[in-house]
Amino acid sequence: KVCLLGDFGVGKTSLVARYVRNTFSDSYLTTVGVKVDSKEVPLADGAVRKLVIWDIAGKSGLDALNMSYLRGASGLLLVADGTREATLRSAVDLLLQSRSLLPDAHAILLINKLDLVDRWEVAPATLVELRKSMTVIETSARQGDGVEQAFREMATRLHA
Repeated sequence: KVCLLGDFGVGKTSLVARYVRNTFSDSYLTTVGVKVDSKEVPLADGAVRKLVIWDIAGKSGLDALNMSYLRGASGLLLVADGTREATLRSAVDLLLQSRSLLPDAHAILLINKLDLVDRWEVAPATLVELRKSMTVIETSARQGDGVEQAFREMATRLHA
């Protein structure tokens, strides 16, 4: 079980759609509650790992309902929008909040909207600092950049 966490509009649903169905839509539809998808991931050693992906409605904090969605998760993909620096702070806060329930879950930070890098508010120096303490992958749900890498990295960690 892998949960996607992040603020509203950062691209969590679009990342899942790109990964699971290789699709992208410009229409913004707010996720209500949680949406669950799954995909089998072939790994380098020949094994196959099935990811059950929980796309949790966007919030900057975890309430009791969202904490219940997290139960049993082995991995967390924290998603921020590179064009809105405040969403990066929210993603880091969500990670810290989730650690009380999931102290051993694997976590990867995704900075989405790489296709809009010329409009990013997140500074390269900030990413350098974050990479000292966690895995950070830059993604574009629109173009697909980094999406396969992010989910494959999570599957590999969960398999190890």
